[in-house]
Amino acid sequence: MQIINLENGMPNTVDAMNTLNNRIYAVRASGARFVKIIHGYGSTGRGGAIRKACRQKLLEYRRKHIIKDLCAGEKLGPFEEEGRQFAARYPEIRSDIDWGRHNDGITIVVFK
Repeated sequence: MQIINLENGMPNTVDAMNTLNNRIYAVRASGARFVKIIHGYGSTGRGGAIRKACRQKLLEYRRKHIIKDLCAGEKLGPFEEEGRQFAARYPEIRSDIDWGRHNDGITIVVFK
């Protein structure tokens, strides 16, 4: 699975969203089926600005059919209904290291 690391270099939210925009199209064009976005959780303990902006942008990409599906890291596992449904649609996701780890700092994206 390819990875887009939005935390690299500790960017501000605008720069991180520019990176997301550029990289999501590049990964999609590469033919990858999945990409893991590392956006972090934020230092405040309540969820950071990059995480919130990233998730909002990913929902927009899904509405525009740029991506097919996504699952927040905290839902990615057998103990959450959303995670179980995601794994039923994409069984190979169960082999990812973050399956069942309740990782609030990532989001998994599926392309068409």
